[in-house]
Amino acid sequence: MDPSVEKILKLPAKQKILILVLVTVLEVAALVWFVFIPKHKELTGLKAELVKLQGEVDQKTRIANNLPKLKAEYDKLNSELDQALTELPNSKEIPSLLTSITSLGKNAGLDFLVFRPKPEALKDFYADVPVDIVVSGSYHSVANFFAAVANLPRIVNISNVSFSDIKSISNRMMAKVTCLATTFRFLDKKEIKDDKKPAPKK
Repeated sequence: MDPSVEKILKLPAKQKILILVLVTVLEVAALVWFVFIPKHKELTGLKAELVKLQGEVDQKTRIANNLPKLKAEYDKLNSELDQALTELPNSKEIPSLLTSITSLGKNAGLDFLVFRPKPEALKDFYADVPVDIVVSGSYHSVANFFAAVANLPRIVNISNVSFSDIKSISNRMMAKVTCLATTFRFLDKKEIKDDKKPAPKK
C-alpha cells in the first residue's frame, strides 16, 4: 500500500473527515469552475441567441401575415399613380391645353387682355408651366371660368388672383382680373438626364 495512504488511514477520525471535506470541496469547486460556469455561460448565450432568433421569426411572420395588405396598398398606390399620370400632360399636349383654357374663358364671357406663358420651372420629373392671365368681365363670368378650369381633366392651378377696375355696368359688377395659371408636364428622359448634368465650371 502507498505510504501516503497508510499515513492518512492512521490519522484520527476528525482529521480524516476534515481531509474528506477538503477533497470534496476542491472537487466541487473544480466542477463548478471548469464545468458548471462554462456550461452556464454557454447556456446563457444560447438562450440569448434563441430570443434573438425567435424575434426574427416573429417579425418575419408578421411581415408574411401582412403581405396581402401590403400588396393591396401597393396596387392602390400604383392605381393612384396611374391616375395622377393622366392628369399631367406631356410637352406635346401643352399648346392644346392652353388653347382649352382660353376657350373656357371666352365661353364664360371673358375678354382676354393678357395671356403670356412664362419660362418653365424644372423639377425632379416634371415642370411647372406658368401663364400670366389678365381678363375682364363680370364676377359671374370669372367664377364660371375658374370652375371650368378646375374641372379640366388636366391639373391647372389658379393663384395670385387680384381684382381691379371694379365697376357696375347695367347692374353687373365688372372687373379686371389678374391671375397666374400653372399647369404641369412630365419631363422626358432626355430632359431629366440633361437636368442632372453638373453645371459647367466658370
